Amino acid sequence: MNSTDLGKALRQLRQAGGREAKAVARSAAMSPSKLSKIENGHLAPSIMDVERILAAMNVPEDVKAQLTEAARAVATEATAWRIYRRTGLHKHQEDIRAIEAQTRCLRVFQASCIPGLLQSAEYVRAVQQNSELSDEALEKMIGARLRRQEALYDQQHSFHFLITESALRWELVRPTMMAAQLDKLATMSRMPNITIGVVPQSAPKTEIPTCSFVMFDKRLVIVEIPHAEISTSEPRDVEQYVKKFTEFERLAVTGDGMRHMIEGIRDDFLRQQETG
Repeated sequence: MNSTDLGKALRQLRQAGGREAKAVARSAAMSPSKLSKIENGHLAPSIMDVERILAAMNVPEDVKAQLTEAARAVATEATAWRIYRRTGLHKHQEDIRAIEAQTRCLRVFQASCIPGLLQSAEYVRAVQQNSELSDEALEKMIGARLRRQEALYDQQHSFHFLITESALRWELVRPTMMAAQLDKLATMSRMPNITIGVVPQSAPKTEIPTCSFVMFDKRLVIVEIPHAEISTSEPRDVEQYVKKFTEFERLAVTGDGMRHMIEGIRDDFLRQQETG
């Protein structure tokens, strides 16, 4: 099945269910024009696109599995960040937000910085400081990133974050802002549906943190590398990341121990500010 056949199958499925294109597009958090391009074979859908469309149509699991498998065969698995910057990083944030809304258990391993769902506005700005975005594009991106964080307050969804200690100590913003960012982590960790674990630098490790990744239930993984974002729903690939997450989770400090560690790092930043 090529992208044209996949689009045709999605259109026929929608029409068979008596669903209007505008309604499906709205539920899938995409524009009607994008849905039209996908259905007519003018745009190869990503795995995330197909999942959102199928969820919007509430199709049976066997049909969903069949078309998701077809999407894996035709979708471009790696998308360069420059493509997202050209089309609008804020739009990509909205795409991710739509997938997160359909996810019951979200697991994040972050080896290089604070996870996006836990970032302060100042931290988001610092992460994007070398992205060559215009001021307007940057503000849109920050707004979209912060809107994603609203999902954290939905008690029907659970969030599991693993962060390396080195990421917490990486000074992306001035010390007082880093201290405030760490206070935010400690506060969010007290929510009943959120678990935050820190992998200590001193812990004996058997896995190498080669990349940061996000797992949406056990159906989709998004991997971040310097020049691109890679998505996969291939079961064998997903299982590899499940095992990697489980190994890092075994080493992580959580609960009061994690908060005590974070407070110590925060105090280090505050002392740095005082002597700077």
